[in-house]
Amino acid sequence: MAEQLKLYSYWRSSAAYRVRIGLNLKGLVYETVPVHLVRDGGQQHSAAYIAKNPQQLVPTLQHGERVIRQSLAILEYLDEAWPSPRLLPMTARDRARVRALAQMVACDIHPLNNLRVLQYFEHTWNVPQAERDDWIKHWIAEGFTAMEALLVEDAATGPYCHGQTPGLADCCLVPQVFNARRFGVDITAFPTILRIEEACLALPAFDRARPENQPDATA
Repeated sequence: MAEQLKLYSYWRSSAAYRVRIGLNLKGLVYETVPVHLVRDGGQQHSAAYIAKNPQQLVPTLQHGERVIRQSLAILEYLDEAWPSPRLLPMTARDRARVRALAQMVACDIHPLNNLRVLQYFEHTWNVPQAERDDWIKHWIAEGFTAMEALLVEDAATGPYCHGQTPGLADCCLVPQVFNARRFGVDITAFPTILRIEEACLALPAFDRARPENQPDATA
């Protein structure tokens, strides 16, 4: 496992943010390769990057000659390649719970407010800004309402989404809370989510992964 790790990332991408957290929790050294999603018409659309990731999305992780795409797949790859500390629990039942929480964010909430969706609304359908904002706020609030309920009702919820140590679900949740604030969502109705976010951001691994702490961070 001595090959260099390269993370193709954009500072404000919540999917890339997830992976940065996971890399930091594992204590892994990696090189950040910035891919600006807006500049030059979107650097993810360049021929060089398309050859790396035909979906034209970030993040992409390169480990030696291996290229891994999709943030959840990358995080599970890290957990299998570097098993300690674990991002997924030991038992099948607990792993299913953590994966479900992570997928609520990565598969249900985030794709509906992703940059390419918002750009399509704006440039193809000419959806006014106010309506785009309502769309974003609605789907984040709906997703967080469900997630808050699941976290509150389950005794497996601890200081973090699952138990006493941060893991895969926290890697997904914290960036989505960042997005919620960025888009002006009222998140005061989700005290458990906010408590978990606070506990996570107190850890150096999460703090170093913050968008504003990235080498390509811009105004």
